[in-house]
Amino acid sequence: MTHLLLEPLLHGAPAVRRRAMAKAITLLESTRADHRAQADELLTALLPHTGRALRLGISGVPGVGKSTFIEALGLHLIREHGLKVAVLAIDPSSTVSGGSILGDKTRMEQLSVHEHAYIRPSPSGGTLGGVAEKTRESLLVCEAAGYDVVVVETVGVGQSEIAVHGMTDMFCVLQLPNAGDDLQAIKKGVMELADLVVINKADIDPHAAMRAQAQITSSLRLLMLHGNPDHDWKAGLVWRPKVITISALQSQGVDEFWAAVSEFRAQQTANGRLAARRERQALAWMWERIDAGLKQAFRQHPEVRALLPQMQQDVAAGRIAASTAARNLLSAQSSQASRAII
Repeated sequence: MTHLLLEPLLHGAPAVRRRAMAKAITLLESTRADHRAQADELLTALLPHTGRALRLGISGVPGVGKSTFIEALGLHLIREHGLKVAVLAIDPSSTVSGGSILGDKTRMEQLSVHEHAYIRPSPSGGTLGGVAEKTRESLLVCEAAGYDVVVVETVGVGQSEIAVHGMTDMFCVLQLPNAGDDLQAIKKGVMELADLVVINKADIDPHAAMRAQAQITSSLRLLMLHGNPDHDWKAGLVWRPKVITISALQSQGVDEFWAAVSEFRAQQTANGRLAARRERQALAWMWERIDAGLKQAFRQHPEVRALLPQMQQDVAAGRIAASTAARNLLSAQSSQASRAII
């Protein structure tokens, strides 16, 4: 399966390459054990062909216009700069039905049919952080397929859903005019990590957009003194987060946005921080997969599976504390591991 996908993904015609990408990402998202082994083999083969694209994270509250902005940006990059753009759009999964609408592609009518663009909606699947579990792997597939810019659009985020920062080169947060005061801008954890803040829908109320720009700029100046070390103004050649206003619907300010992104990329490449950021992200990704693998192995452990129903009943009935039940289950797993060593 892997070798059948590799050649068309790397060297196929645009239409063939997009089909191979879709199949590869579907393989990566599969939970079957045999598919997981094939996916690991595919990723290893693709790795030498990755790393050359710009990884751009786009986050913001629902309704801020992320999809409209991404389409305007994608079309601008294709038409004005001759770049190929891939979009990984993460859609929230229902906690009731488990399903997702996956409707982001319908909001990007022009970009979705362009031969130099690829859009892949994926369900979050209950994964915290505003992204899907296999977004990192999907990002590598897009890079290997020759796309110059890979945009990761998160689900509508709150203060803690900032996992996209840990897999992209630049983290951009979209805001609305009149979205809050100075204190609100400071206390949002997502703002501490933002490399660029974009106030969208500025055409609706230009004066409110200007006030929001001034407030957020002031807040970011304070965060630079006590927040993200990557934005520490005392460190010398580091990036100072900017705040710009745009109207994605009118395609106004998109060129200014891309100029800021290009400036960021050039500066961070020159001072070595971009390479260091990717190294940290790769190591963090490894430990995330270890944590996920250990949790899966724990649930599949025979002694844990035998003890789990009784522990659940006892916790639900109030006969045993949840922490005690957790220790009993962990002991059941570790006891068999100890016997195996002996």
